[in-house]
This record gives sequence, structure tokens and C-alpha cells, in this order.
Amino acid sequence: MLTYFWIAVGSALGGMARYACSRAVALRYGETFPWGTLTVNVVGSIVIGFIAAISAPESRLLVSPNARNFLMVGLCGGFTTFSSFSLQTLELIRNRDFGEAFGNILLSVAACMAAVAIGYIAGTAMGNARIGQ
Repeated sequence: MLTYFWIAVGSALGGMARYACSRAVALRYGETFPWGTLTVNVVGSIVIGFIAAISAPESRLLVSPNARNFLMVGLCGGFTTFSSFSLQTLELIRNRDFGEAFGNILLSVAACMAAVAIGYIAGTAMGNARIGQ
């Protein structure tokens, strides 16, 4: 039961952070193209890649299963917005903005794949560094 509690807390915090970040980006750059959703998905991909690397069983950093679930399933799951991405892309298609829809798909997948790799590489480098040096 404790695991579900930590996932719920992480999800709530991630959802609030998603709203704040997406809103800030939309206010700055507009909502014609879903820049806010793209931003949170890229940032969330970096973060989950980093956490996955530094908390992996072979890592030097010991992370409890509850902490890992709080961060990865809860916080990152609540923060990233694949369902929003899908709905916004569908709306672009329904509005016959095919170029925008294709651009959103291409940018989202490419940027998030690059971001998760960067996060994982950074986490691996940090996990392989000697603690205290």
C-alpha cells in the first residue's frame, strides 16, 4: 500500500509541475503549436532517463524501490503528457494542419528519444563517478 501512496504523491506533484511548465511555455510562445506539451515531454524524458541510470541495480547509488517508483512512475508519469500530445496532434489533423501534426510527431519523438538518452548518459556518468571525489 505504501508504494501506491508514494506513486500517488509523485503523480500529484508531477501533474502540478506539468501544468505550471506547460502554461508558462504556452503563455510565452502561444498555443498554435503545442510547445508546452513538447517541452514537458522532453524535460520529463531527460529526468526519467537520468533517474533510470542513477537508480539502476548496477549503479553505485542505492535507491529504494519506493523512491524509484515515486520518481519514475509518479513524478515523471504525472509530469509527461503523452495523452495530451496525442489529443493535440489529433486536433491538428482534424483542423487539416497536417504539416504541424507531422512536425509535432517528429519533434516529440526525436526530441524525447534524444532527451532520454542524454538523461541516461548523464545518470550513468554520475553513477560511475566515485562518490565524494
